[in-house]
Amino acid sequence: MRIQIKRVYDQPAPADGRRILVDRLWPRGLSKAGARIEFWARSVAPSNDLRRWYGHDPARWEEFRRRYFAELDANPGGVAELRAHLGAGTVTLLFGSKETRLNNAAALYEYLKAHSPDRRRAGAGTRRRAKPARRRKAGTAR
Repeated sequence: MRIQIKRVYDQPAPADGRRILVDRLWPRGLSKAGARIEFWARSVAPSNDLRRWYGHDPARWEEFRRRYFAELDANPGGVAELRAHLGAGTVTLLFGSKETRLNNAAALYEYLKAHSPDRRRAGAGTRRRAKPARRRKAGTAR
């Protein structure tokens, strides 16, 4: 699966694959037919309070990401629902913000990469074994 992000107001393209809106609010002035959105993942969008607090202030980006990731961690059902809609092939996460780099879709993309089921599965079975106990030389006290 290949995930990309794109502004919802940009023209839909065949290369977009499955188009998923990841904003809590529907984009202004955009019809459902014109947007060609296959799934609206509003349950994984940042909360209204977090969205208002952030206000696309670059100085708040790191804290926004931390808080948003905490919201996503507390919402496993919403993340699972989104993952079910990702499927195979290309997926485009759509956002409405004019800020094209520091937005919720970029943060969500980062979260999905870091919390990928494939990544967790790849790490399974690779736990370190406990080190064997050191053998003591005969005649030495503990």
